[in-house]
Amino acid sequence: MSDSAGYDAAYARWRDDPDAWWLQAAHGIDWITAPTRAFDAGLGVYGRWFPDGVLNTCHNAIDRHVAAGRGDQVAYLWDSPMTGRKASVTYAALLGRVERLAGAMASRGVGKGDRVVIYMPMVPEAAIGMLACARLGAVHSVVFGGFAAPELAARIADAKPALVLSASCGLEPGRTIAYKPLLDAAIAQSPHKPTTCIILQRDTLPADLTPGRDFDWLTTEAAATPHPCVPVAATDPLYILYTSGTTGAPKGILRDNGGHAVALHNSMAMLYGLKAGDVMWTASDVGWVVGHSYIVYAPLFAGMTSVIYEGKPVGTPDAGAFWRVCAEHKVSALFTAPTAIRAIKKEDPEGALIARYDLSALGALFLAGERCDPPTALWIEALLGKPVIDHWWQTETGWAITGNFRGLGLFPMRAGSGGKAAPGYEVAALDEAGHPVAPGEIGTLAIRLPMPPAALPTLYNADARFRSAYLERFPGWYDTSDAGMVDEQGYVWVMSRTDDIINVAGHRLSTGAIEEVLASHPDVAECAVIGVHDALKGQAPMGLVILKAGVARDEAEIARELVALVRARIGPVAAFKDARVVARLPKTRSGKILRGTMRKIADGEAYAVPPTIDDPAILAELEQLLKT
Repeated sequence: MSDSAGYDAAYARWRDDPDAWWLQAAHGIDWITAPTRAFDAGLGVYGRWFPDGVLNTCHNAIDRHVAAGRGDQVAYLWDSPMTGRKASVTYAALLGRVERLAGAMASRGVGKGDRVVIYMPMVPEAAIGMLACARLGAVHSVVFGGFAAPELAARIADAKPALVLSASCGLEPGRTIAYKPLLDAAIAQSPHKPTTCIILQRDTLPADLTPGRDFDWLTTEAAATPHPCVPVAATDPLYILYTSGTTGAPKGILRDNGGHAVALHNSMAMLYGLKAGDVMWTASDVGWVVGHSYIVYAPLFAGMTSVIYEGKPVGTPDAGAFWRVCAEHKVSALFTAPTAIRAIKKEDPEGALIARYDLSALGALFLAGERCDPPTALWIEALLGKPVIDHWWQTETGWAITGNFRGLGLFPMRAGSGGKAAPGYEVAALDEAGHPVAPGEIGTLAIRLPMPPAALPTLYNADARFRSAYLERFPGWYDTSDAGMVDEQGYVWVMSRTDDIINVAGHRLSTGAIEEVLASHPDVAECAVIGVHDALKGQAPMGLVILKAGVARDEAEIARELVALVRARIGPVAAFKDARVVARLPKTRSGKILRGTMRKIADGEAYAVPPTIDDPAILAELEQLLKT
């Protein structure tokens, strides 16, 4: 029976004494010097967490579990339909590899505070490299494998790494991406030149190594002397994760060691309802924040097994791939993006492939990355017969802002909502003047300062940019740049980015609300709504829809039905008259639909190809479609 009593009590305890709440949570990790203070408002831009604590993140992920006798437990399960290979790495074996790689990097001059760029595919060595950096107190900056050379060069120029960890290639369905030429070109373009690169040679496409600069990963690791954990302050940086900024220059999201370990460890039981020995599969990439938090770090903080998957939700080999992995590895919780579920729904609309697999071990499905439309959430919930939890968070926060909380007793799901605020966050919808709006009204979603542990304390070497991007618009609040509402029961509804709120003849409309209507049509697998220029109304909504596999109806008829559906459910105020069927939508590699880029194409504006785009060819297809 779902109820909110456990959540309500926990949230009240946090509200009553945030410092006591977080100091208690800090008991879940190992400290070299335990913190006596939770928060110091006088440090940094808006304060820092656990300022007198000393720890090591790698110790908390590996060493302490081996010392406690869990060395034979699997830490990482690698499942690669791209290569047809699977492998497991126990905690003891992981410790051996990480401490040797740390020794290899230390012998090449990498020390506490130095930066290391990691440019890797989805292989265990990606996580091993991150943990080795944490062991040394070095700061890793993971760049999504296969990023174009200019984007990689920009990150090398900003981070100024002492060393680069990379691989010879990455694998995508139907293609092999040679990483080494991209890395060479990036170093050539960057004003900063790292002197050492350690390269993992993959059998599919080995690379030519540059003498004197490049070293074979496995040979180098095997020859190294193991290195112990280096103590670091809780406020010392653990990693930089770059996102594409609105200025075109990458924004380096900074994460510290202490707050990160405490908040992520706490989230495993509170939010995901998981414990030591459970298997968590986060179907993301280590290049994204979700991969950092819930592939590499948090499951290991909690003594769990984490799945590293090199494949896709469909096409490797079919739309049953996710259910095969869950069944085979007895996954306790699956965390993925809504776009993955929509891709599965498109290919297998009846869910026939789900029935082939034993999913009895699976306790819940978690969704994040962008809002999950209610029809998709209800579709997958009915097929799985498991809780489906849409939770909202950002690269900047490092863990969920809102959700449903398996460890506190699940409250009733409301499809389309990201749940309620996690203990640690006070969320409000604000008007342009920074005042909270009435329950159920749309505003800019904001978080009252201070941000909780694990949230970014600032941007890398850019305090002023951090203030202007997040803090100045609403003094005392962090601006999420997401638009949405908070209802009377405290459920938070994230409807779109603030840039995606469209103004139709003076009426502010959320593209997410219109998308929700379009997605409810029985023939629609996925959709996106953008606001395009209209000489009379200022903006008008345009809907782009992907049909489910096997739908052979007249597209013009479906478009007419979609227009009528929006008129019936939202009303004439939406002025929705343009629905078009497309074969695919432009997305980032993490699954976010590039609505802003689509809007520029529709309005005939100049646009830059986003570096995170999964397939740039889609933009040319879209240009051709929107000309008609």
